[in-house]
Amino acid sequence: MQGFPIRQLLSWARDLKGLRAGLCLALLLGAAPVVSGGEAQGPTHGVAMHGAPLLPPDFDHFPYAEPKAKKGGRLRIGLPGTFDSLNPFNLKAGSTAQGLAGNVFQTLMMRSQDEPFTFYPLIVKSLDLDAGRTRLVFHLDPRARFSDGAPLTSADVMFTFELLKAKGRPQQRIAYGLVKSIEAPDAYTVRYDLTGAKDRELPLILALMPVLPKHATDVEHFQDATLAAPLGSGPYRVVEVRPGARLVLKRNEDYWGAELPSQRGFYNFDEIDIDYFRDGNALFEAFKAGLVDYRDEANPTRWADGYDFPAARDGRIVKETLHNDNPKGMEGFAFNLRREVFKDARLREALGMMFDFEWINANLYNGLYTRTKSFFDQSDLASTGRPASEAERALLAPFPGAVRPDILDGAWRPPVNDGTGRDREMARRALALLAQAGYRLEGDRLEKDGVAVSFEIMVKDRAEERLALNYAASLKRIGVEASVRVVDEVQYQRRRQKFDFDMMPGQWMASASPGNEQRMRWGSASATQEASYNLCGAASPALDALIEAILSAKTREDFVTAVRAYDRVLLSGFYIVPFFHAADQWTAHDSGLKRPERLPRYGAPIFPATLDTWWREK
Repeated sequence: MQGFPIRQLLSWARDLKGLRAGLCLALLLGAAPVVSGGEAQGPTHGVAMHGAPLLPPDFDHFPYAEPKAKKGGRLRIGLPGTFDSLNPFNLKAGSTAQGLAGNVFQTLMMRSQDEPFTFYPLIVKSLDLDAGRTRLVFHLDPRARFSDGAPLTSADVMFTFELLKAKGRPQQRIAYGLVKSIEAPDAYTVRYDLTGAKDRELPLILALMPVLPKHATDVEHFQDATLAAPLGSGPYRVVEVRPGARLVLKRNEDYWGAELPSQRGFYNFDEIDIDYFRDGNALFEAFKAGLVDYRDEANPTRWADGYDFPAARDGRIVKETLHNDNPKGMEGFAFNLRREVFKDARLREALGMMFDFEWINANLYNGLYTRTKSFFDQSDLASTGRPASEAERALLAPFPGAVRPDILDGAWRPPVNDGTGRDREMARRALALLAQAGYRLEGDRLEKDGVAVSFEIMVKDRAEERLALNYAASLKRIGVEASVRVVDEVQYQRRRQKFDFDMMPGQWMASASPGNEQRMRWGSASATQEASYNLCGAASPALDALIEAILSAKTREDFVTAVRAYDRVLLSGFYIVPFFHAADQWTAHDSGLKRPERLPRYGAPIFPATLDTWWREK
């Protein structure tokens, strides 16, 4: 009805009564009908956590992808560590090779990195979702194929759902367990009953599910590590595997989804070679020698001084500092509260005081880092520096004492040392707090009830070891004996999954839309669930309630309120000795690699390991 005044149509609709008026208006505007009650509002092309998707149904490509990007060439990636499996979906996935997600295995829908949490068509071409998010219907694209040519149907979706619900990673088991029922009325339709889940994020978690081929998946041995080349529906196939050392992906020329709007400008290389290096210095030397094309630099000293080599001087290597708006998340030494020594929050806070960030930053990292002060730092989700609103206080009211007064007021900051490496005033403050908790310095040992405070810090590489040794030396000044143990990557992951450690470095990456993953990081149920990301063993009714508040928030305002309150409870628990972060991402790459001028607004990290939107110009 081009040219017809929309405002007049809306006026007519207000004057009409009942369901018929809404249907008439929808037809006049050319929109899909919206039905009241529990029925679906659709079909629609996408789904967002809050509000509507930003891109229209007829969008051509994501704004941060270049649809005319040159196809071809080879990308050589170097990664630290090793791998012992090609199955990223079971309990042993911590040591799985990188580069499989997206390239080999696809999710039902494609997440936009330009929006906090929004999905667009991929295997699912459209969906129906009711206003209460209790009824969800996925309509599959009939063109979808696995890389062996077999059609991808609702039977594969059902199969994958049941398999991952029973044998998948803990976060999948928990999320899929919220689904009341699932059915497939035909080959290209999947219906979910989400009644009772009370989780507005659940439809998006289901959109994020990968699809495994029913005809080519070994169910009996699914829980085992495997080096068999996997079969997926993505743009690449695995063509070479050298256990622990090398993985080669080759483009599937018959990839079914190459012209989908959500795929245009992605996956531009003909071949992706991924080599693993057990030593970080060897990886950097390989990059300098031209054996690796791209590098995310995590060492600030190297970033400042280490790129004065021939390839960088003559322009064959390009350094770039890239920015995004994603919250910076938290990284730090994690206390394992399953250990008796760490039960008292006052002890944990006092030990945290002895982490001398000011000395470490100046002497080890060229002063390039910023101390992390929130689990959602540098974003509107962070609570630090903001007094709690009345809405936050209402959420926290059922849990008196869960938040410290200074954290509630937004006044708390991580302790600031004097930068000498031997801050006596900070040591006195830490010992005074320990004395309140019943600890005493007996000679050169800190004790309580005759038991000395001692523990092991588990690390996996020399960079972590250096940081841990510095921290252990600081702790020695207040009578705490912390030994540092370096273990290999596979042992590190296995001990992490079984919570077989006292303290270890942990990383909790943040997104612009935290949600279900928080259950596996900080929910009480995950504290005893093997392979969960609840490293600290946190089990707090306040955290559980606030995770539910985050997931049930219907508006962005309510969501931000819940996340800030959640951040305050996490900070008050002193579960972690916070580290630091770089405000931007440091990268270096071969000059023949090009990227879209427009970067995505969000992303953690900004690019996957295999540079999905980049291409080779020469």
